[in-house]
Amino acid sequence: MVNSEKKGPDIQKLLAPAALVILYIFFCVFGQNFFSGSTLVSILDSTYYVGLMAFGITFVIVTGGIDLSIGTNMMMSALLGGYMLANGANIWLCLVCMVAIATVIGFINGTLISRLKLPPFIATLGVMMMTQGFGSIITRVQTQRFPSSFDENGAYKTIFYKTANGFPSGIVYMLVFFVVALVLLKKTRIGRYTYAIGSNEEAVRISGVNTIKWKTLVYVICGFFCGLASIVYAATYTTIIPGTGNGLEMNAIAAVIIGGTSMSGGVGTMSGTLIGALLMSVLKTGLMSMGLQGHYQTFFTGLVVILAVLLDIYRNKRAARV
Repeated sequence: MVNSEKKGPDIQKLLAPAALVILYIFFCVFGQNFFSGSTLVSILDSTYYVGLMAFGITFVIVTGGIDLSIGTNMMMSALLGGYMLANGANIWLCLVCMVAIATVIGFINGTLISRLKLPPFIATLGVMMMTQGFGSIITRVQTQRFPSSFDENGAYKTIFYKTANGFPSGIVYMLVFFVVALVLLKKTRIGRYTYAIGSNEEAVRISGVNTIKWKTLVYVICGFFCGLASIVYAATYTTIIPGTGNGLEMNAIAAVIIGGTSMSGGVGTMSGTLIGALLMSVLKTGLMSMGLQGHYQTFFTGLVVILAVLLDIYRNKRAARV
């Protein structure tokens, strides 16, 4: 029995890395020009904002919750930042405000769920629709644009996207905040309470812990990472279209589940989330290399979400048997 307990988690930890390697090899064989430096850079480019959203929502899912508003929260924050920029605000002030706006949305989610006791699905679904509409209202459904060049106004791109000579500096930025998220989840009180609430919230509350405070903080952290993702998204794509963002949350949620975080809460690792985010980016870029259009990407993303949830159910049943 002892040996089976040791082997189980090791096999589970290898599933996501193995899937990433297999998928990469598959697209190298069947995709066009997939095995190249430019394709690798494209994979990294599409990992930045998905990865940052995934880091944030890992905290939420570990508590047994969900946040469906992360995609529209990210896009609304980018829209409002672009609107401020178009009206003469300093670019760096706009970036700070983008993070602040997304963090406030996280606080609203946390308050609705922890204090007002709304189900996470319903609360964040409502906030998802509100943020999507609010960004369009403020900008009057006008597309917002960030600097696309690497001049003085576009200097932020060299930090959050890539340098003028093509080095993908955004990966450094993402890895820095990966370490921040990793430390928060593994080495701090908020991390310990996140796991504890996901395992048995009632027992944590009875033991004297203010679960309302800590659950709210979890959603605030998620909002903060959405704000960081909005900066990266703006630096990468520069054009922010009103009414978009709905559906982007599925990429982040799938990345988290593929990485081994359980939807039932109490289990999850930040390193697994990073691998899951890379896998989702490889899938997106690989499908494009095979000439498949956006609707195919949407289909396969949905399929990956279903398979990831089925894998989570299988892991839970196996753990219960052990």
